[in-house]
Amino acid sequence: MSKIRIGIAGYGNLGKGVELAIRQNDDMELAGIFTRRDPSTVKPLTEGAKVFRLDDAKNMTDAIDVMIICGGSATDLPEQTPELAKYFNVIDSFDTHAKVPQHFAAVDEAAKKAGKLAMISCGWDPGMFSIARIYAESVLPSGKHYTFWGKGVSQGHSDAARRVEGVKDARSYTIPVEEAMNAVRSGEQPVFTARQMHTREVFVVLEDGADARKVEETIKNMPDYYSDYDVTIHFISEDEMKRDHAELPHGGFVMRSGVTGDQGEHHEFIEYSLKLDSNPEFTGSVLAAYARAVDRMSKKGETGCITVFDVAPKYLNPKSAEEQRHTLL
Repeated sequence: MSKIRIGIAGYGNLGKGVELAIRQNDDMELAGIFTRRDPSTVKPLTEGAKVFRLDDAKNMTDAIDVMIICGGSATDLPEQTPELAKYFNVIDSFDTHAKVPQHFAAVDEAAKKAGKLAMISCGWDPGMFSIARIYAESVLPSGKHYTFWGKGVSQGHSDAARRVEGVKDARSYTIPVEEAMNAVRSGEQPVFTARQMHTREVFVVLEDGADARKVEETIKNMPDYYSDYDVTIHFISEDEMKRDHAELPHGGFVMRSGVTGDQGEHHEFIEYSLKLDSNPEFTGSVLAAYARAVDRMSKKGETGCITVFDVAPKYLNPKSAEEQRHTLL
């Protein structure tokens, strides 16, 4: 049986996570890494892996079954995913929740015109957490759902802190408020503000001569990132940053608190959680599994844009349907 030929567009932390995931799936092979950098400067983790310029990808349509796009959601994916969907079946991890409808429409138009299948917003949130929410809401229609993130590194918030004048490096952690989670688990259905659900903890390496107080105030008052939260800032050395904050852990919880019975007399509670040592490696593993689904569904003639809501679980797993029923059902 031929292997699924996977291309990786973008070779940062997520691209490397996808590469490692491919190596754990016997029905997949790495067809090539595509980068905006000089390919000669990129050193893949996989011996013999080929690296190409991203602009040359469109000339290799016959060599790739699914292109996994590993760019950032802010500026890369809104351009790259619709463009690459003109040539390949694609999948991305677009995670700007408010802009999903806009991104979906753009990718859907491009993929349908090209007769390709494209999946967006695949990872753990959006992605695995999205599935947990839709299942829980469907089973418990009378209820309320809650999503808590962390404790883990928020790459977007870290990047925002690094852009503050006087900051040489920064790492921002999202931390769920334990009291809020316990209130939901107890059967309450409280209404929370952002501040009541999460706190932020930021570790900062200052540039020489930078004003620590000014940096702290700028970060804490940054709209959309920090101003709505209780924020603790620690100033540390560059060596401490490398020693203590080099990893990218994350995770979180999806909860649904609901009731059943004629009078809503019975409390029911659903909780799904993830604890990740490596955010990019886990996200890469999710993308690899869904790339298998994209390949299978494409071969059945499906085109356009889809999300995790459109994929039956059987398409994710390499086992046959009979094996799935025997070992997993």
